[in-house]
This record gives sequence, C-alpha cells and structure tokens, in this order.
Amino acid sequence: MPAQEEVQGNNQEKIVVQLKRTGCSVMKTTRPGIKDIAAEAGVSVTTVSYIISDSPEQSFSAETKKKVHDAIRKLGYVPNMAARALVSNRSMMIGIVIPQTEQHKEFMFSNPFYGEFLSSVEYTARQNRYHVLISGRNADQTFIEVAQTRGLDGLIILGMYLDDHCAELKKSGIPIVLVDCYCDDDDFHSVQIDDRQGGYMATKHLLEKGHSKIAHVTGQLMGQGVNQQRMWGWRKALEEAGITYKKSLLYDGEVSFEHGEKTGLTIAKKIRKSGITAIFASADIIALGLYKGLKKGGVFIPNDISVVSFDDTWLANIYDNGLTVIRQDVALKGKTAVEIVLEMIQKGSLEKRKITLPITLVERGSVCRR
Repeated sequence: MPAQEEVQGNNQEKIVVQLKRTGCSVMKTTRPGIKDIAAEAGVSVTTVSYIISDSPEQSFSAETKKKVHDAIRKLGYVPNMAARALVSNRSMMIGIVIPQTEQHKEFMFSNPFYGEFLSSVEYTARQNRYHVLISGRNADQTFIEVAQTRGLDGLIILGMYLDDHCAELKKSGIPIVLVDCYCDDDDFHSVQIDDRQGGYMATKHLLEKGHSKIAHVTGQLMGQGVNQQRMWGWRKALEEAGITYKKSLLYDGEVSFEHGEKTGLTIAKKIRKSGITAIFASADIIALGLYKGLKKGGVFIPNDISVVSFDDTWLANIYDNGLTVIRQDVALKGKTAVEIVLEMIQKGSLEKRKITLPITLVERGSVCRR
C-alpha cells in the first residue's frame, strides 16, 4: 500500500508524515483550540466560549477572565472566524460595493472621498466586532453576486445609478443600505446629502461674488447620479440669475486629478476668448487638478479665476489659501450607513430610513469678488 494511503487525518498531517518518511526534518504545528485554552486556564470549554465571544448573557469574575486571556496569549490562540460563522450562521462581515462606471478602470482610491468614507465604515464596523470587505463591481457583474459569493451579512452600496439592479436587490433578502444612490424606492434604507442643493449653493456663491461666466467641471453624467444632481444645481442657479445655459461651459469626464488638470489647461488657453471667471468643481480631486492645469497655462487662483469645490476632504487645504467648498461630513455618512445595516442584521427589519445629512458652504481663499 502506498505510504500516502496509510496516513489518516487531514491533508496537513499527510504532508508532514510524507516529509518525515523521505527524511525531511519538519516540525508539526497544530492550531490551539478552545479545548486547549480551557485546559490551560482550568475552566470549562463553555466558559472559554462565552468569554471569547464576550457574551452579554453570562458574567464571569475578573479572575476567571484573566485566566482565560492569559491562556489565550500563552498559547497564541486565534479565533476561527469560519467556524464561528458556521455556528452562528453569520459571517460577521459587511460588504462595501462601489460600482465601476467604466470598464477596465482601477479602483478610485486616488480620490480621498473614498478613503474618508471607508475609514469611517471600517472603524464603526470594527467597534461592533464586524469586518469589512471592500469590492468594486464591474459593469457586467450584479451586486448580489458580490454579496452571496462572500456570504456577507449586510451590504452597503455607494454611488449606484438608477437601473434594473433595484429589482434584483429587493429579492436578495440581504440587509442593504444605499449611500449616494438616487434610487427613488421606499424599499431601501438610504444615506445621502442634497447634491442638487450643493451644486446650487456653490454656483449661487459665485454669482453673489459678481461672477456670471461660471464653468462646471465634473465626472460622468449618468442617470440621476451624484454628478448629474450637482450639475442640475449649477444650472438652476444660473437660470435663476437669468443666465442662459451653455454646453461650452460644461466639462464632464472622470472624477480624477487628470481630468481636472487637462480641463484647467484647456480653460487657461482660451480664458480671454471664453470670458470664464469662475469654476464650480464637483469634487476636491478635480479642483486640485484644475489648480495645476490652470497654473501651467499661466492662470492663477483666485486672482485670475475663482474656484468652488465640493466635499471638503484634506485636499481642500493643500491649495495655498485653501479651497472654498461645499462641505459634507463624509465620515458621518459612513458611520450612519454601518449603524443602519447592523441594526437591520440584529433586528431583521426596520422602518425604512431616508437620511439626508446637512451640507454647508465653507469660505476660504479661492474666490475673489469681480
């Protein structure tokens, strides 16, 4: 009989024995379990299980807890999350899905908005003993495919455009919170800001400073998404001021530094002919690119041109005198989304919540009066 057939047990044990028979020197390592912790601490397996999970249903003396935690440190015990998931029927994981609006594009971590949002989500989840799985979603992939293949307990979807995925999500049975998604449906919990009002406030501020030729630099304009909402706000403020909308003042592309830089250089080259005196940028990352592109073209903020941005991430303070911005609390947005999805997981269902967080205008040094 071949040697490998004589060996019983798991694959790791088979490999160890086979290596020994070939003369290799190996050290067999076994992962300490709850039974080992119980034996080391001199308590029952049940006691160890309750203390590790910090169960509110049971209380133990400080001495007993210390014995268990000392044993855990001594033996190097690491909880088996997969085993816990099988027992509790929960993975203790929340998914964060950010749709990719363009094929073959890398994830948008260059935009600090996502960093602030994800940092808040991860911290809030961790404080509640949950882990976070971050994923993009290709245009040909469904949200539920992402959630079900990972066995997620809940899902936070950021920036979904209104499409047929709404019907798919309703049937999933997974606790879901939509963030920055203009999906006009009472079946979903949502957290967002009034992006249209933000675009209006930014443009209105520039109008009040005497500007009338105001360009708008933004990302892709799709469906009823965030970029579209902010663009509509820009147009509304112009129309209220009696200024006719001109397509030539709209520069849409990607929410990226590169798009901002390219557009800034374009505007700088034709600034005298176009008469543009101000720009409303739909994101700080775009505004920073604008600053560089304008400067390359010999146009300077705010002496030659004024700029109002959106978000108020740390990038807003890189510019010498700071960017005037429409500020949203990105961290609060992430925290609120996690709290709702965790409550859904724990309670099963909740009265639908549509939370709109406040926005404010923060004046700094990127706007001059005409």
